Amino acid sequence: MKTDGLGSGDRTDVGSGTLVLAIGLFAVIASLIGFDVLADYRSGTEPPHLVTEGVVMALALVGLALLWRQFRSVQRRAEQLTVDLESARREAQRFREEAHDALRGLGEAIDRQFTRWALSPAEREVGLLLLKGLSHREIAQVRSTTETTIRQQALALYRKSGLGSRAELSAFFLEDLLLPVGER
Repeated sequence: MKTDGLGSGDRTDVGSGTLVLAIGLFAVIASLIGFDVLADYRSGTEPPHLVTEGVVMALALVGLALLWRQFRSVQRRAEQLTVDLESARREAQRFREEAHDALRGLGEAIDRQFTRWALSPAEREVGLLLLKGLSHREIAQVRSTTETTIRQQALALYRKSGLGSRAELSAFFLEDLLLPVGER
């Protein structure tokens, strides 16, 4: 299965690979037991021994069948996830295309408001990343700085804007967008 680096596909590949290995091992074991039963039968081995080995071979075949069923289930789920992911990507692309002008306008409005609040370039970037929903830790990683620095820049943004939190920051820019169309 082709993955996109999101992580979940990687686990599916490992799971599928493990199942394929287990299926192969069970197939080899069942085959070896089958050859042994056949050789024992030809050499005149006692029936109880043949029955015991036959039961073991049957159990190996049942295990093989169960693993094959699980493998097919994993494959079908991976195929469905791929279809769902592609559908979500198409929907997101369609949304971006339909909302392009509105999003550009919102971006410009946010930038103008950040200018009114006299935010530093770092505070502006932190503000945008906060609006995108990143945690302080994630912002610190993106900006190659410490989480403490990000917290300080966020506090400076809140102080300059007169807002008290990330929720208030988001509401400041998004509140009017959530009104019904006729009330905007």
